[in-house]
Amino acid sequence: MKKQILLSILSLVSFATFAQSNIHFGVKAGLSSAGIRGDAANNLKDLLDFTNGRITTANRTGFFAGGYANIPLSGQISVEPGLYYSQKGYALQGELGIKGVEFLGANAKATLESDYIDIPVLLKADLGGFQVFAGPQFSYLSSAKLKTNASILGINLLNRTIDAKSQFNDWDMGVTAGVGYQFKGGFNVSASYDYGLSHIDKNQNVNAYNNAFKIGLGISF
Repeated sequence: MKKQILLSILSLVSFATFAQSNIHFGVKAGLSSAGIRGDAANNLKDLLDFTNGRITTANRTGFFAGGYANIPLSGQISVEPGLYYSQKGYALQGELGIKGVEFLGANAKATLESDYIDIPVLLKADLGGFQVFAGPQFSYLSSAKLKTNASILGINLLNRTIDAKSQFNDWDMGVTAGVGYQFKGGFNVSASYDYGLSHIDKNQNVNAYNNAFKIGLGISF
């Protein structure tokens, strides 16, 4: 099903490319605040042993960067496919029983650092510089690492990195939407929200989905 949807999107973009010659290319980069929607803590149950204590979660602050092509369709409407490197993930902190060093659990922190290649295909409306956009997004998981650390009295006693890619699905599908403003000279700013629709857990044992808020600065050529 994902392959059929992706093929349809690529066909639409190819048709628009041949139909229009006024195509603008651009690059964009910015900051992101990514997290997991759903049962985030249990998502790492095969890598960590959780105690009955309090566990708090936090978003991972990262960045994204890449390029896009803006293809006019008619009037103020355009389609904009893109390709971006994007940092996602989340953090857990509290009473984590890290395997092999359970006695450090009360002061432990685990951070999932997942890196994706995002492929959004946006439908964009330009209202005199102000822009509104939305569309599907396919994401490929290039790497996923679980970093654990623990300390006592400010002394770092543990710093371990685990390859966690095998615990997650290679592909993620979602939607992204946001607003932006195009300045004269090609510079633009945007704010968007990614809403994951696919389970990221490979075994689909837990209800966990990616989500991220992004603020970007770009330039069109």
